[in-house]
Amino acid sequence: MQPAARPLPQAFSERLRPRAFCAGTALFALSCAAPALAQDQPPPAASPPAPAESQANEQIRFEADKVTYANDSDSITAAGNVVLRRQDQTVRADTVTWDRKTGQIQATGNIRFVDEDGNILYTDKVELTDELKAGAIEDMLLVLREGGRLAARSGSRDQKGDMVLHDAAYTGCAVIDDNDCPRKPSWEITAVRVTYRASDKRVKYYGATLRLFGVPILPLPGLGHTADFRAETGLLIPDFRLSASNGAELSDTWYWRIADNKDLALTGTLFTKALPMLSGRYRHLADKGAFQVTGYVTQSRQIDATATGLAASGSRQLRGYVEANGRFQFSPNWSLTAFGRLSSDRTFLRRYDISRDDRLRSSFNLERIADDSYFSFAGYAVQTLRTGDRQGLVPVALPSLDYRHRFDAPGIGGKLELEVNTLALTRTSGQDMQRAFARAQWDLRTITGLGQEVTLTGLVRGDAYHSTQNELTTTPIYRGLPGWQGRGLATAAVDVKWPLIGSLFGGTQVLTPHVQVVATPHIKNLTIPNEDSRSVELEDSNIFALSRFPGYDRVEDGVRFTYGFDWRLDRPGWRVSSTIGQSYRLSTEKTLLPDGTGLTRRVSDIVGRTELRFRDLVRFTHRYRLDKDSFKLRRNEFDATLGNHSTYAEIGYLRLNRDITSTFEDLRDREELRFSGRFAFARYWSVFGSGVVNLTNKDEDPTNTSDGFQMLRHRIGFAYTDDCLDLGLTWRRDYVTTGDVRRGNTFQLTFSLRNIGVK
Repeated sequence: MQPAARPLPQAFSERLRPRAFCAGTALFALSCAAPALAQDQPPPAASPPAPAESQANEQIRFEADKVTYANDSDSITAAGNVVLRRQDQTVRADTVTWDRKTGQIQATGNIRFVDEDGNILYTDKVELTDELKAGAIEDMLLVLREGGRLAARSGSRDQKGDMVLHDAAYTGCAVIDDNDCPRKPSWEITAVRVTYRASDKRVKYYGATLRLFGVPILPLPGLGHTADFRAETGLLIPDFRLSASNGAELSDTWYWRIADNKDLALTGTLFTKALPMLSGRYRHLADKGAFQVTGYVTQSRQIDATATGLAASGSRQLRGYVEANGRFQFSPNWSLTAFGRLSSDRTFLRRYDISRDDRLRSSFNLERIADDSYFSFAGYAVQTLRTGDRQGLVPVALPSLDYRHRFDAPGIGGKLELEVNTLALTRTSGQDMQRAFARAQWDLRTITGLGQEVTLTGLVRGDAYHSTQNELTTTPIYRGLPGWQGRGLATAAVDVKWPLIGSLFGGTQVLTPHVQVVATPHIKNLTIPNEDSRSVELEDSNIFALSRFPGYDRVEDGVRFTYGFDWRLDRPGWRVSSTIGQSYRLSTEKTLLPDGTGLTRRVSDIVGRTELRFRDLVRFTHRYRLDKDSFKLRRNEFDATLGNHSTYAEIGYLRLNRDITSTFEDLRDREELRFSGRFAFARYWSVFGSGVVNLTNKDEDPTNTSDGFQMLRHRIGFAYTDDCLDLGLTWRRDYVTTGDVRRGNTFQLTFSLRNIGVK
């Protein structure tokens, strides 16, 4: 890439030393002589002074070890560490000669020319005008300000700053390594001729060819880009993929830079097993916020998601997907956030590998956030893509209102928070529900003289519910009674922590016993519809919560004691922490919690979490729930990572063995293994892989079709990544057929060049 050896930029800065300084209206004003300056003849007469403003604009300043004047040729020569400066332009060279008759300036030897845009030109010989505009150039390297390098055998630069380069090459890669040694770029574009237009900072190639690792790969007729690499209208680099559902896929994107604050990207994709697909993305940045809209549309044969086997067939119809999101900040307090997702059918996203989400959520939220208050007016809807779910049973929430205000409690200290909340859920084929409540909660946190952290909490709340068509809810315990229902609740709690600090194994340990007492009188739960408190389970994250139910529709009543401890050890580079807890209820009544959640009996199961970290190389987290009677693991989950960002191995395992009946669809047992890893070698190369295995059998979940070891998907590939090139090949295999999403192999080639056609 680099046509000849060039002095490194660092070397130039080291060679610059304080030199004699003179200024004038011409290139050299020799009336200011310095001790290092030598003259063969008396200096010519100075020109008449120009107006101050014009003189400042045209002034050229210089530094040099030696300056000589030749009377017979009427030329001036500066030699030895010559530095010329004019406005934002700088020229450094070994020797500079000025022909006073023609006004031509010739610089030779280790030239570093910085133009007004910050681009740097390295060469051995260049002709300049008296405005420091470059003329003819030989054997040059141009380093663009925003990255990228252009090298050429010869070139020229006119008065406007436009350049024409011959036998040129461009790369976005560095041409020297960390040890300042020459380095072969991983990619470059060679061209017979390259033009640079200064007015719009645009580079145009003629006879261009893309080379990877020195091998010609692809001709690029009509290639061009901006020198500052701002986004502009044009084609981007295409993508190629092979998939079991669609065959060979080739896609390319036309990018339209509409304005500095908005753009549009249109992508066309061709398939060998399906009709073409068109997609687009529009983005807009406004004064108050930003939004974007993405859409896909095609026509293909749609198969019902419950169909299986190759014999399944479907009708060809229009299919697509649209997604939009945005956020607007109207004032420091008021903002609006909204996003929406909608698919034409349940398998479109998976078939075209757009997303693997099985639920599409659309929502808006108008918020006011102040120092001591919060207001939200929101709504949401969910489109289910799960094969066993009925869309009519999925609710639409509108409106959802929430207002909270927190202030200092007068007379008693602590903080008092008031909240008003309302929610309406509507279904097309299921139960409808409206809810409203008002809550007041007081919290007082103090530190005793012995170091205990004591938190007192008092809470009162009044709820009003209205529901219809309750019989359409399939799980009876979730229905509640139809019509209007109301309830009131009050909760008092005392929470005590006592951190004990000491030394251990050359480090510092902190042992924190934790005790909590929560009392709530008996309240009506089963008469109230349960919409947001279904997926309940005892975990380390909620063991000390006022209510272990998520949401608002279910509340634990009675008196209970919760006890446990936190422990942490810190050593240089090491950190180990552990949390364990259990609770005990005074009431002997059977709770509304199903068996298997860990909270059914008076004494709860034991839950905990252990974390281990060694610098940035080892990270391990284990979460568990032990049966209080048999000490059997009801929840066993761990995540482990070993390595750094370039070479690592990750493994995750989850088993929920709660023995809960399949009646509760939100609490089913499952077992899953996840793994991934990457191994880097030869500095820029790496291999990677990942996989997901379903280990759930029919004993754990009767609705599951797995035999206890079902590979869901895996991914294997290799990648090359350096400062200017991303190249990768990935093989993914899916093992499950769902509708028109076929099991099979997918191969994808990823290719990205820095500053050229990046999406």
